[in-house]
Amino acid sequence: MSRVIRSCVLGLLLGGCGGGGGGDDGGAVDAPWGSDALGTIVEPGDPGPSDVQIVVRTDTARVPISPLIYGINVGANIATDNPLVQRSGGNRLTAYNWENNASNAGTDYCNQNDGALGAPGTPPGNAYRGILDDARTRGTAAILTLPIIDVVAADHDDLGDGGQGPPSCVGDVRNSGTNYLTTRFATNVAKKGSAFATSPDLNDDTVYQDEAVDFVRRNWGDVRVLFSLDNEPDLWSSTHVRLHPSPLTYAELVERTIRFAAAAKDAWPQAETLGFVSYGFAGYMNLQGAPDAQGRPFIPFFLDQLAAAEQSAGKRLVDYLDLHWYPEARGEGVRISDVDSAQGQAARLQAPRSLWDPTYSEDSWIVNDVLHEPIALIPGLKAHIAAHYPGTKLSFTEWNFGGGNHISGALATADVLGVFGREQVEAATIWLLRSSQRERFTLAGLRVFTSYDGAGSTFGDTSVLATTSDVVRLTAYASDEGLGARQVIVLVNKSAQPVTAGVQIAAPRTIGALRAYVLDGDAPTIDAVADVSPTATNAFLVSLPASSVTVLDAF
Repeated sequence: MSRVIRSCVLGLLLGGCGGGGGGDDGGAVDAPWGSDALGTIVEPGDPGPSDVQIVVRTDTARVPISPLIYGINVGANIATDNPLVQRSGGNRLTAYNWENNASNAGTDYCNQNDGALGAPGTPPGNAYRGILDDARTRGTAAILTLPIIDVVAADHDDLGDGGQGPPSCVGDVRNSGTNYLTTRFATNVAKKGSAFATSPDLNDDTVYQDEAVDFVRRNWGDVRVLFSLDNEPDLWSSTHVRLHPSPLTYAELVERTIRFAAAAKDAWPQAETLGFVSYGFAGYMNLQGAPDAQGRPFIPFFLDQLAAAEQSAGKRLVDYLDLHWYPEARGEGVRISDVDSAQGQAARLQAPRSLWDPTYSEDSWIVNDVLHEPIALIPGLKAHIAAHYPGTKLSFTEWNFGGGNHISGALATADVLGVFGREQVEAATIWLLRSSQRERFTLAGLRVFTSYDGAGSTFGDTSVLATTSDVVRLTAYASDEGLGARQVIVLVNKSAQPVTAGVQIAAPRTIGALRAYVLDGDAPTIDAVADVSPTATNAFLVSLPASSVTVLDAF
């Protein structure tokens, strides 16, 4: 799962110190991206007395928002939740055989080979097909996982129900004898070369990952596809102990990453790749105690090695620094993903600040025992990228703040997605910790940005400045589209009391009214409420229910 980094403590852990946001503006940095084309700005008037003051400026801190941050792994209702990217990932994909769809989830499920991703006879790439077909239909994107470990499952021990439901727990592969790696698994090879088969050879005991990439290219070449280089390799020796019992080393992971990334790029040069897909903070620091760490923080080392590999190869091999983030913040001494008490909910609502805020110290072992100061995760990571491998994008392909069936989960989810857009994270996919029925509020938090009106209306494509006078009670995110033509504002009221927000919007037009939509604790639905009329030019008083997200659509 996960643990973190930070901007200036990185001298000890990750080497270096970075800038980043904080204060009232939530870390926004002034950037003129498109602002010169806005024209004359209509300055807002005074909205009147309010509990919290919100200032939105379309001419300040303009940065593009990647649509790939609004993603999910599995479990969304596509028609309702409208994710803009889906990922085929998780521990089961580490030993996934794309040729015959056998897989092994390691200690997550019995250490067995089975048909959870497709029974014998299902078409190649069964774990990818649904996501790719949906991406083609809706014009979205797909993230697929390529195993970079030495072997992948060769057989389906549980023939069960053809992969339509959970397999039976029929037995650990180790029960097959000491030579199970040769009798139950196929060799996993990065590069076959150019002689790719139209249909893979199921009888050669070898699986080629560049052939998998070519298979996807030939059949879904019109889809934006990203390839994740395995899943949480820093935990292989515990999760996939039958396949990789020894702790992973720095040298090994870098070598595997470069080898498989180069093969993928050769097969499909336009496809993007993600690495190292770390599970969390201890992985970020030293690959969970790698034998060759030698006191060196891993992320700067990894980025340096990728930069050198680009010089040797003459092209970029890994496009995204990809991490997983499951907060370690605690309420009542219990991690927020595991607690729904009042204190746990309160901690959950503030936890997104650890992604960016250098003034906020959460209660976690990361802060208390390791950093001894705030985390400010994203600014720290961006500083490393700038110092060690400029141009690398940042992604979080697994994350969840808990509270999936409670309004606090929706508020945290919406808050995190606002941060991701403002801080220019390039891709992110939620991992549902429970069934979709028990993550209804998490998915509602996603819809705040992907379909707040129930008809597919999304947050805008450009983040702009949104300041709040009280970041503890209320966070604010704003977007612009069409160079001032449309603004969408998201207000997250973390208070258990109603709040009146005074909202001022500096835009290149006079705004007549705001359409309003509210998500609160009554149900995981986003409901239209009465339009908000101005109290002065481009100034509004907005009533926010207790513990709620309000979406304002300026028209």
